[in-house]
Amino acid sequence: MQNLIIWLIIFIVSLFILIKASDFFTDAAEKIGISLGISPFIVGVTIVSIGTSLPELISSTIAVYQNSSEIVFGNVIGSNVANIFLIIGTASLISSPLRVQYELISVDLPLFVSSAFLLALTVSDGNFSRNEAIICILAYFIYVLYTINGDQEEQDQEQDLETKNNSQKSLPLKQIGILIISSLFVFLGANYTIESVTKISEILNIGKELIALSAVALGTSLPELIVTFSAAKKGNPEIAVGNVLGSNIFNSLMVMGIPRLMGNLVIPKDPFNNGLLILLVGTIIFFFVTQDKKVTRWEGLIFFIFYGWFIGNIFGLV
Repeated sequence: MQNLIIWLIIFIVSLFILIKASDFFTDAAEKIGISLGISPFIVGVTIVSIGTSLPELISSTIAVYQNSSEIVFGNVIGSNVANIFLIIGTASLISSPLRVQYELISVDLPLFVSSAFLLALTVSDGNFSRNEAIICILAYFIYVLYTINGDQEEQDQEQDLETKNNSQKSLPLKQIGILIISSLFVFLGANYTIESVTKISEILNIGKELIALSAVALGTSLPELIVTFSAAKKGNPEIAVGNVLGSNIFNSLMVMGIPRLMGNLVIPKDPFNNGLLILLVGTIIFFFVTQDKKVTRWEGLIFFIFYGWFIGNIFGLV
């Protein structure tokens, strides 16, 4: 019992450090992106989403090295489900309706859906090969390059020379320093988070994948929740929605792909019964809900119901 309490404390503290360091990283990355003249939605869908997904990526990579690779799949699925149902639901309640001016249907929504189905196809046989990991990583880089290039062309058309010159600011050295230091703390927090999860699962005799689907996934999704909450409250729905879209795409392609290059991943024999099905359902629902470029309060409440069912189903409560 004493060991359980000690490891629970380590889990809470390390998760707090992981989240807080990610918050500093994301804030610094966002400021650097804006200083380079990148639009709010692109900042959200690339820089902010990568920053808020660092906990998932680092914790998943460390899990492979600590022979706990079954955490990776659960972490990705749980985080993506939380992003769609919990985080978008929260944002829609804060800023109702949650409106987006950016043309989502052209690139981002199709790839958002495609990334989820690509993940489903690659793990459907209970195996995730190195070649499939490389395909996922390449797909993500193509997406980022296409998105940034498209945004730059749009800015070139809309901005005159004076506006461009104003947007070309030098990189803030202070923010670069924060970026580097916070990255170190993200690594340390992730390392002890995974170690504590492993010990807790052994003490309680609970599968690591169940803890990953719930506690770890929810914990590593807190940066997205904090950023989305702040963006919605400040009236920046572009960053809020872009953050979730970018985070899910990053999780499905990079958080699965990069750890696989470090070692083999343990995939459930029936991944569709381990959260993958609810992820695909949530992805399709989000696709149709955002066709009119807004998410209403009622739609947000439905998202909450889905997430409540998801957590209840994990622990056999429903």
